Amino acid sequence: MGLRVLELWAEQALVEGAWQRDVALTIADSGRIGAVAVGASPRGMRVGALLAAPANLHSHAFQRAMAGMAERRGPTGRDSFWTWRRLMFRFLEALNPEDIEVIAAFVQMQMLEAGYAAVGEFHYLHHQPDGSPYADPGELSGRMVEAARQSGIGLTLLPVLYQQAGCDGAALAPGQVRFGNTVDRYAALLDRTARSVATLPADAGVGVAPHSLRAVSRDGLAATIRLAAGRPLHMHVAEQTAEVEEVLAAYGQRPIEWLLDHCPVDTNWCLIHATHMTESETMRLARTGAVAGLCPITEANLGDGIFNGVAYGDNGGRFGIGSDSNIRIALAEELRTLEYSQRLRDRGRALLATPTASTGRVLLEQAARGGAQALGRDAGSITAGRWVL
Repeated sequence: MGLRVLELWAEQALVEGAWQRDVALTIADSGRIGAVAVGASPRGMRVGALLAAPANLHSHAFQRAMAGMAERRGPTGRDSFWTWRRLMFRFLEALNPEDIEVIAAFVQMQMLEAGYAAVGEFHYLHHQPDGSPYADPGELSGRMVEAARQSGIGLTLLPVLYQQAGCDGAALAPGQVRFGNTVDRYAALLDRTARSVATLPADAGVGVAPHSLRAVSRDGLAATIRLAAGRPLHMHVAEQTAEVEEVLAAYGQRPIEWLLDHCPVDTNWCLIHATHMTESETMRLARTGAVAGLCPITEANLGDGIFNGVAYGDNGGRFGIGSDSNIRIALAEELRTLEYSQRLRDRGRALLATPTASTGRVLLEQAARGGAQALGRDAGSITAGRWVL
């Protein structure tokens, strides 16, 4: 039996960076775009406009089920990322593998409905509530794979190395023990995860994720970089001012400054948040070709701060969008929050637009290209031969 082919026809479509009219394209069962014809007569499924769907490059799926639980002021009178984090630790103690799979499948369905084509799952929940491994150490990674099989979303699974509670090497606290691994156990988990992901469609992939400079040792980070071996590498960095201060005290440099001076940051890297950067860090990161993984709704919800998108873009910086805590699954709202935050800070309008491209076009094209790069997906534009998702 031959492959089935889906035909699409759009009144207008953004094809390889240019708007075209009367665009027909085919999509094979393999998931790749076939021929793309401009000026074609109507055929197959007809739509008004067609754009490449961005990937959601940063998600913690289980946090979708706690959305709204932290929207009240705690006993200290001032809440922050750190008070939210304590509630998150308590919440995850109640989750079993079945819960985790169901939550992930549900939130992935919502991501598809919101316009995301794929997701990068930054997966740090590995063990039982007391920190002991499951009989299968890859149990919870396997649950992420099964959720993607049910939802049909494109998946890049990013198992996380998490070793310590802070830059001082302190032991993991009770709420963190479900995350913890040694480098050797992590290497075994990565191998197990890759075998599990290989049972999904061909566009699925695996990357590595040293959690942050607070949560991995220098040796752990170096080992993770070696394990990446050309695969995507994602890492939280410079999300909170307290984190920046802790790293500065321990390493003698700010987080992004230290990474750029000591690690081979390149196009395989995705630095999540990168909220608090100096002008020099902003320029240097942009010029590496790495992707800044921005999560505007979560960053606003947690009071993290505002990413310097204007200077980053002026230096050719690449970015993608992630839903992170999944408090809202809304692609358009993520992009709007990013752009409006720039307007509020700089008291200007259309700050991310260019002389030749509107704000909306810049945001959508950059999110699609940056998300595809960050997840190692041959996607991000309407181009023959690329994955449709």
